[in-house]
Amino acid sequence: MDCRVVVEAAVPVYDVETADEAVRIAISKTGEMLNPDLNYVEIETGRRTSPGGEELPPAFVAADEALVALRLRMDVFNVDREKHASRVARKEIGQRLRNIPLKVLSVEEIEDDSEAEPSPDGSADGDQASGDAIDSADGGDDDATGVRD
Repeated sequence: MDCRVVVEAAVPVYDVETADEAVRIAISKTGEMLNPDLNYVEIETGRRTSPGGEELPPAFVAADEALVALRLRMDVFNVDREKHASRVARKEIGQRLRNIPLKVLSVEEIEDDSEAEPSPDGSADGDQASGDAIDSADGGDDDATGVRD
């Protein structure tokens, strides 16, 4: 089974004056931490709401520091179930975004194979995360993760 996982990240940014500046820096900072290993993870601004349901900007700025909500979207291939896909995504992204809180927002099964574009060697996008690339020592529980070469 192949899944699309969306993870929310709370990225701290320092020495900023506006929310727009904080968002630009957070996206750039996150992209640098993910690349080149996870260059296929899509980064977009997160959505925040107040307790009353009012839409808020993705960044909260106070004392020239900001906390920016970002959404990271990643396709995970060859997993057993949705819980396995969320663990693979959290592990792969979390290894590169040290000390950044992550929360899985959604996991949905990818039905159509036409979204995966073939790479030059003829295989389907070989850089995506795969749940069956590495088995754990106890016979492959659902924490086993890996990345195709």
